[in-house]
Amino acid sequence: MHGIVVHRAGGYGRLRFEELPDPVPGPGEVLVGCEAAGVNYADCIVRMGLYKSAKELVGWPITPGFEFAGRVLGLGEGVMDLALGQEVFGVTLFGGYASRVAVPRKQVFVRPPALDAQAAAVFPAVSLTAWYALHELACPRPGSHVLVHSAAGGVGGTLVQLAHAAECVVVAVVGAPHKVEAARRLGADHVIDKSSEDLWSATGRLAPDGYAAVFDANGVATLRGSYGSLAPEGRLIAYGFHSMFPRGRGRPNYLKLAWDWARTPRFDPIDLTHRNRAVMGFNLSYLFHRGGFLNETMDALLELVADGRLRRPEIATYPLAEAARAHRDLESGQTVGKLVLVTD
Repeated sequence: MHGIVVHRAGGYGRLRFEELPDPVPGPGEVLVGCEAAGVNYADCIVRMGLYKSAKELVGWPITPGFEFAGRVLGLGEGVMDLALGQEVFGVTLFGGYASRVAVPRKQVFVRPPALDAQAAAVFPAVSLTAWYALHELACPRPGSHVLVHSAAGGVGGTLVQLAHAAECVVVAVVGAPHKVEAARRLGADHVIDKSSEDLWSATGRLAPDGYAAVFDANGVATLRGSYGSLAPEGRLIAYGFHSMFPRGRGRPNYLKLAWDWARTPRFDPIDLTHRNRAVMGFNLSYLFHRGGFLNETMDALLELVADGRLRRPEIATYPLAEAARAHRDLESGQTVGKLVLVTD
């Protein structure tokens, strides 16, 4: 088989297209011939050597990739409910940028007719992340105002749709004029283009009493303002720190990382108690062991797909061998929707 391998941390040139040994499914595993693999910003951080779970669970060399879609090629001992050739998609703890992947059965889902291979490949990681952030952590009530940063991207765009389906008032934040209509199409009630207006003045105008939930993957650039935008009993959900990393350069600037780390807000438990606020964070890769969560959540998500409340994202495709170009484009901050690597 072939896949993308990163032998040590660095820029786009570290993504090498190589021939690899065919994986063999172990007990309770499924071997999938991958047709497509989703590209996420976390993959870029893996390549830079800054993704904690990648270092803890794999090390170097590593094949990035958290999500895939394809057909069942083999079944490990004990897997009885799938058939060879069946169309599936799923999540993996790295290894998705490859033509084959072997993963535990609990991380593989039957692909419904509503999702083609490319749409399925970019669906699970962002959708599970968005669901966990909204329904497991934030739990807003219908009619609540919620603020979604990076609303035209993968997780942000899914958060907009899920919050809209939950009957929240969704205020979406984007970083360029060409992303405004994309956020509106996903169900945002209001869209703030922070490239043309002051972000915090706009958020205050649209929700004078504050937000029940703010979803922030930017890190130091917006965390303090996001916290300040919360209503009493509001919840700030942090699931990334994108503003700390380079845009289009490929390599981290360690002086900037250190400076941004030093400037990252530390939240005082006494202040949280006094203001009735909460700050929460999570990393989806540490939730893959929860088979019940994965399957129950995926069932709920696929119901939303079936009834049209969760739409296919805008997708840009790249050959697997051009993963470096996909990373460069994603890091530019100009993409809309999702990026996918195709193996054919």
